[in-house]
Amino acid sequence: MAKIGVVGATGYAGAELVRLLSRHPQATLAVLTSQTYAGKAMGEVFPHLLGVVDHTLEELNVAELVDRCDVIFTALPHGHAMPMGQEVMRQGKRLIDLGADFRLKDVATYQHWYQTEHTASALVTKAVYGLPELYRKDIKNSVIVANPGCYPTSTILGLAPLLTNKLINLETIIVDAKSGVSGSGRGLSLKSHFTEITNNFQAYGVATHRHTPEIEQELSELAGVSVTVNFTPHLTPMIRGILCTSYAKMTSHMSSEQLTELYREFYQGEPFVRVLPVGIYPATKNVAGSNLCDLSVTVDPRTGRVIVLSAIDNLIKGAAGQAVQNLNLLLDIPENTGLDFAGMYP
Repeated sequence: MAKIGVVGATGYAGAELVRLLSRHPQATLAVLTSQTYAGKAMGEVFPHLLGVVDHTLEELNVAELVDRCDVIFTALPHGHAMPMGQEVMRQGKRLIDLGADFRLKDVATYQHWYQTEHTASALVTKAVYGLPELYRKDIKNSVIVANPGCYPTSTILGLAPLLTNKLINLETIIVDAKSGVSGSGRGLSLKSHFTEITNNFQAYGVATHRHTPEIEQELSELAGVSVTVNFTPHLTPMIRGILCTSYAKMTSHMSSEQLTELYREFYQGEPFVRVLPVGIYPATKNVAGSNLCDLSVTVDPRTGRVIVLSAIDNLIKGAAGQAVQNLNLLLDIPENTGLDFAGMYP
């Protein structure tokens, strides 16, 4: 049994991580930390976990926590996982970071987009981008796993087959994505107030969203050349879920049926990617509460564009579930361990 520490256990992603790990057959929760709720029981902060998780939340002591655990998850805002990464390397343990501190390979790019000094730049080259469908072999042997962002997960999985097979004009990629409010985190914010989001639908981070360089980095890796995209996220009046619509000009004539078959071959054997039949489109409700990514691909012969739809639960495949998927790779156990369940409906 791997001893697990969760730093930031009372955020939305952290709480989902605790819930998933509480029933994981090869992991035991050893330490849960919270800056806001230290000294309180996890079930007191989150009554849905009462009687399921009996741990008392602790103040963070980095060296002590790493010493008590085999694998540490950090579910914190950017800038806070760097000291943990350094201590994990010093003690020879392993880290799965759900934040952004180790996702970008270029430190200058990180500092520009996140307006934060990177104090552990030497670790960036040691970190592996934690998208199992693309980097499974590297993740298994890694010490630091940079768990992908939610928008990048849905975008990259949707476009990967097209870029790998050089089927689209790289200068024409447009990504239009919508997320539920839980993606904004649990902290108080005017933009997530009930009266601000209910009966409302709005774009945000237009041309400035911090997931943009992460998306471009990974799409460039797949294409073998530098890729720049237009990425526009939107906030929708729902709790969880991401629906991503990506557009690009085709470089060859293929039908929707041909592309769908190509997608099925690309993701053959992947436990958490479902390629839907032509004419059936992903919906956030169909993946809510699951670690699944639903994909569909449609060719518009009138415009010569391909339209890719991808749907995930931003808190599961976009955060905590993918982190558990990465844990399973580190432990060298079946990838769907603790994640082999359908979503919630309705």
